[in-house]
Amino acid sequence: MSDCHSFDRGCGSCSGCARELTLTQAELRMLEKLAQIPFLPIARAIDDATPIYLEDSDLSQSEYSLVLQLLEKKNLITLDFDKPLKNYTPSPAYPIHGSMALTARGQHVIELLELQGTQE
Repeated sequence: MSDCHSFDRGCGSCSGCARELTLTQAELRMLEKLAQIPFLPIARAIDDATPIYLEDSDLSQSEYSLVLQLLEKKNLITLDFDKPLKNYTPSPAYPIHGSMALTARGQHVIELLELQGTQE
């Protein structure tokens, strides 16, 4: 196996399997948005698999893309281009659209954050 969960290599420090989870403020804000709205739209270009989130402008597109990829790697959200949201019209620059949602682990993290808060 070549992923970070390989028994012979140990953890690649993605914070996905440790008892401690490290999240940035941007990651926390995205998780909180998904806790309030279960499905949010994502888009991408035809020739690029990078997820794009266009619904907010708190961060740049590249910053949102990084946040989404990190949350997916930590198994806190799913990015699904096979399940687009109905009545959502993507930007012409990003004609392929889908949705993102919390995973069961992401929901559990949200519940723990509500109970225990965060530690700086």
